[in-house]
Amino acid sequence: MATDRLAPARPTHDIRCPDHAHRQPPTVCHMTYELEERRMDVADLQVGMYVCRLDRPWEETPFPLQGLALASMDNIEALRRHCNYVYIDARRLVTDPQTQASVLVRSQVSTQRFDRSTTYASAVSVEAELPHAQKALDNAAAMLDRIYEDVTSGRELSAEHVEGAVRPLVASVLRNVDAFLWVDGLRTHDSYSYSHAISCSALAAAFGRHMGFAEETIISLAAGGLLMDVGKARLPRELLERPGPLSLHEMERVRSHVPEGLDILAHSRIVEPDVLDIVRHHHEHYDGSGYPEHLMGSRIPLPGRMLAIIDAYDAMVSPRPYRPAISRHAALRHIYAERERWFQAELVEQFQVCMGVYPTGSLVELSTGEIAIVMEQNQARRLRPRVVLLSTPQKQRVNDFQVIDLMNHEGPGGINIVRSLAPGSCPIDTSDLFLAA
Repeated sequence: MATDRLAPARPTHDIRCPDHAHRQPPTVCHMTYELEERRMDVADLQVGMYVCRLDRPWEETPFPLQGLALASMDNIEALRRHCNYVYIDARRLVTDPQTQASVLVRSQVSTQRFDRSTTYASAVSVEAELPHAQKALDNAAAMLDRIYEDVTSGRELSAEHVEGAVRPLVASVLRNVDAFLWVDGLRTHDSYSYSHAISCSALAAAFGRHMGFAEETIISLAAGGLLMDVGKARLPRELLERPGPLSLHEMERVRSHVPEGLDILAHSRIVEPDVLDIVRHHHEHYDGSGYPEHLMGSRIPLPGRMLAIIDAYDAMVSPRPYRPAISRHAALRHIYAERERWFQAELVEQFQVCMGVYPTGSLVELSTGEIAIVMEQNQARRLRPRVVLLSTPQKQRVNDFQVIDLMNHEGPGGINIVRSLAPGSCPIDTSDLFLAA
């Protein structure tokens, strides 16, 4: 998506980013315990599950009639080639004596990891969380430096470094999502690869929080966001940063970051399925036009579907060598226009609710003529967030940044947001905005 640049150059808004089985379940599933059978889409299967029934006769597949233990991702990939859904025995799990305590180096087997089991509310104010969010961001950047240094030096990617980056980040997002998105949006983006990795990790945590997933699932999503483009560390920098269109050969070279990333993870101890699914599938499109496997619809694992949206969104709101950034509001509109083609419509709608009409960090113009930046969402009134004033009505920079809540400025003569602005369209230095709160 973000790197698809085949000639001719793309416009600046481009986001480039059988019914029943005819055979009884194998007798092995009915041994000496009561069977707890659950239907699962093949896209949601995990290493450690035990498949006791298919959506077609066993003899029409290469799988053993007695059932299939999912001991590796190869087993899952084979099922994905033959079935749309299967039935697992929820009481029979494949155990691995090498399982680690870390969420990233164990294969999750819970079938409820994407249940909306938790309702999150801000535990602290934006003002109280800001220093912790800044510390988490600085830590994530430092850890990412170590991760990329290891990869580019040919050393094994460290699961400890990844967890060290994402756990404080997720903790901050869960306490107050706006605070982390605020400080992340204000930082200087020296390297697109680094800033994209951290932003996608934070957005994945925010999206998982909005969806009500358990904390460990959110950590997996955030880790996947951090690592989904790690394969680009093996590609020439000049290829990734070239301002002009790419040839077909060059485009294929850029797309090789997916198998390169999977290879990097294969030589690490990170085997968490959600992370692997994100790295493998974040460039798949809902209509099957993506890569590398041209999967369609629910055959794309849910983490891949979620991160495809995030990847495109962050790419559009970030300046690239071949096109300028667009506003966050405009990026959401473009993603909405691609629902059911590149992205699942239901997930697009949820992402828009998660981010708000004018996402945190958006540059906006008010009905007073003043320029402001969105600091915090108002969950009850999405069009009336808290903002920080940057200018006078005459577009002159103010000396002291003032925080105003648009909820307190309703009615006749009130203050409204009249339009969103693209990054860089307002020549006001925002480097000291952190102090505004």
